[in-house]
Amino acid sequence: MTILPRSVIQLVYLAALIVTPAMAAVDKNSEHATTTFRIYKTIVEMDSSKNSGGATKVANYLASEFSRAGFSEQDVEVIPVAQTSALVVKYRGKADSSHSPILFLGHMDVVEALAKDWERPPFTLTQDKGYFFGRGTLDNKFGIAQISGTFIALKKAGYVPDRDLIIAFSGDEESGMQSTRYLARRADLLKADYAINTDAGGGVLTDDASAVVYRVQAAEKTYVTFEVEVKNPGGHSSRPRLDNAIYELADALKAVQALRFPVMHTPMTLNYLQQTGQLTGGNTGKALMTFANNPQDKAAADTLFSMPEYVGTTRTTCVATMLGGGHAENALPQSAKATVNCRVFPGSEVQEVKATLQKAIANDNVSITSLTDYIESPVSELRDDVLKAITQAVEKRYPNVPVMPYMESGGTDGMHFRNAGIPTWGVSSIFLNPKDMFAHGLNERVPVDGFYDSMTHWKTIIKSLAGQ
Repeated sequence: MTILPRSVIQLVYLAALIVTPAMAAVDKNSEHATTTFRIYKTIVEMDSSKNSGGATKVANYLASEFSRAGFSEQDVEVIPVAQTSALVVKYRGKADSSHSPILFLGHMDVVEALAKDWERPPFTLTQDKGYFFGRGTLDNKFGIAQISGTFIALKKAGYVPDRDLIIAFSGDEESGMQSTRYLARRADLLKADYAINTDAGGGVLTDDASAVVYRVQAAEKTYVTFEVEVKNPGGHSSRPRLDNAIYELADALKAVQALRFPVMHTPMTLNYLQQTGQLTGGNTGKALMTFANNPQDKAAADTLFSMPEYVGTTRTTCVATMLGGGHAENALPQSAKATVNCRVFPGSEVQEVKATLQKAIANDNVSITSLTDYIESPVSELRDDVLKAITQAVEKRYPNVPVMPYMESGGTDGMHFRNAGIPTWGVSSIFLNPKDMFAHGLNERVPVDGFYDSMTHWKTIIKSLAGQ
């Protein structure tokens, strides 16, 4: 799920002169709206966190909704994968179509939520103070409900697209992505022209609910996690050795802290930083625009390196996230290890990242072992027809709002589809104030008005891309 960076929060306050108010609201009593809300409420109230079995329940429930709406049995599949399930729904296009299918992605699982920590029950959809509260209300059951409700509304209206439209929902995006890997390898899905992901992108609102920008995820950094470990014979703590596993690990981690990977960029990231700089202004805006015009400008690169909201857009990053060592308070440590998580800029190889870490640490006693599979995820340059469709959807709700492609510093299901050769763009229908971003956190919420205002988004995009 897209996590709005602090830079976007700054835009909310610095772009007051260019904000755009929303157009008229959608009829909340329409069949489309009531169906989408029913789906939303039902799936939010299913605990689909890891090991709960809930994602399979969500998949089976959605399958029943699609079947009831007239989708044929052979076009609605619930596929068991490991400890979860995936869902594939095919909206058949014209029989004589020569166009390749379009995929619509989302994930049915959620991160865990401890009820004792929440102000409201996390697995009850609660409407309060203008918001829908509950785990998954944003990430990603909002997207699941919106695209599902749109498919059903179009089907009931008799709409026939000029190509097949295929839903591919995963069941473990928040954990192992086994179902995502399955979907990205299916022969029928690999025939897709491209994929649109409901789990990324979206618009940014100010405090008065005016829109500043709409962001399209066109790339994402993938990640690799390393275990950095030092082993030692150890001994009794009364007889200290000159070499000590904890001290050596500490030195290695200080080297990781000081490490700066080379500056990297793509035309898309430079354009994003240029536009963001123009909207931001001040010294930060100047640094952004300077870097966009000349990525080799050391002063600008150093400024952005010091800012968590921008460093990930300019280079690969590695950071220590977990630590452990020793086995007894009165014994010299026989081992000490740390977890180092790296977010890899598109175009870099995992072996290059590992080699850079080894060179920085410069200690043969320190082993570096990859704990995760690395998934290369190339940039998906935004196509004109897709940009046009997104712009039309945004214009219907917020005229004259700029549409800005960007690179995600985190990861989504989209990485596996890009890796499989399918261009993928994150195109959430939500417009959100950064203050309301609680994905993965306590009291996750979505504005009620934002839920209903999203109803036109997917219809507009689908009809632009697959015929009126």
